[in-house]
Amino acid sequence: MIAAVCLSACKQQGEKKESSEAAETQTVIEGGDIAYVNVDKVFADSEMYKSEGVALKDKTEKAQKSWDKKAQNLQYEAAQLQEKYQKGLITTRDAQAKQEDLEKRAASHQTAVQKEAQTLDEENYVFSNRMNDLLMRSVQAINADKKYKLVINASALLDAQEGLDITDQVLAKFNELYAAEKKDK
Repeated sequence: MIAAVCLSACKQQGEKKESSEAAETQTVIEGGDIAYVNVDKVFADSEMYKSEGVALKDKTEKAQKSWDKKAQNLQYEAAQLQEKYQKGLITTRDAQAKQEDLEKRAASHQTAVQKEAQTLDEENYVFSNRMNDLLMRSVQAINADKKYKLVINASALLDAQEGLDITDQVLAKFNELYAAEKKDK
């Protein structure tokens, strides 16, 4: 019985030693060491989005409507041509010539759409990169004193205390950096 008690005590001491060694290798993160940012809110409420983002969005929507309208017009013309031919109002030769013309115009339209879409995609890509760069610089400026060991995007949060939210600070710094960038240009 004494041997069993001694073995148990030795085992407990070994476990305590292992757990204290494990605790030494882990960094304890306290509530003040963590912050989160609602990135979507920063982007949507930023001056950059209100001026450039909305304009780019409107430009993209306008282009899409223009492409759709042109495509519909071409489809309408093709349907009208088919109808005229079926009714015998135009000759086969004229129908073929007009069909070839429509096909050339459709191909030309498709090429123009692809070029314009590529340009818009590139503009959107550059805009997104600029937004992300300003966001990162804003967070880095706010955390320049290394107050936070971890700053995360709020979109991944399930639950957090409101006191850990630094979104408003990041938005203010974001707008400040954007204003300075705009002034430099």
